[in-house]
Amino acid sequence: MLDLRLMYLVGIAGGSGSGKTTFAHKVFDRLDHKACLISMDSYYLDVLPDNLLTAKGNPNFDHPQAFDWELLFNHLAKLKEGETIQSPLYDFKTNSRKEETVSIAPERVIIFEGIFSLFDKNIRDLMDIKCFLHVEADIRFTRRLHRDVNERGRSLESVIGQYYETVRPMYLKYLEPQKQFADFTVGEETDVAADILAARLKEYLNE
Repeated sequence: MLDLRLMYLVGIAGGSGSGKTTFAHKVFDRLDHKACLISMDSYYLDVLPDNLLTAKGNPNFDHPQAFDWELLFNHLAKLKEGETIQSPLYDFKTNSRKEETVSIAPERVIIFEGIFSLFDKNIRDLMDIKCFLHVEADIRFTRRLHRDVNERGRSLESVIGQYYETVRPMYLKYLEPQKQFADFTVGEETDVAADILAARLKEYLNE
């Protein structure tokens, strides 16, 4: 049975294309998979509110209001209390939730990654360790471009247009300020940071 006194929630925030998922998996691998992973991408609202449409009529997926905060907080709190959750799945090709869900069982280490992982105070208060990935804009843009074209069926023109219309301004307004809440900041090279964070978590688990 899990000792709830030793449930640790790690938050990993950063801009789109900063390498949050890759970093989370590096830590996960260094913990010999003795952790559970939860992605904020799964918690996009099924239908965005009308006020998140841009002047050109495009949805703004980089605004805090694009997410289901109530469900996200509920699920993170349940995981930290040792309960299994049914996480939603989001289809980026249709911009909607899938009908099926995925079961995520609690582990003593919970790794939560997403663009707004450190945005909400209620969620930050659940966290034991908070980190922010700070990567230069040109690198983040290039990574996002390759990902959205190759994995999400987007056109080159739509990715570039979205970047200038919503991604960049939302990063400057909402995402970058999250650095003030981080316990530490990670740059582009994440191997050493993953080693240090995993070592710290192993210390926690062995206390």
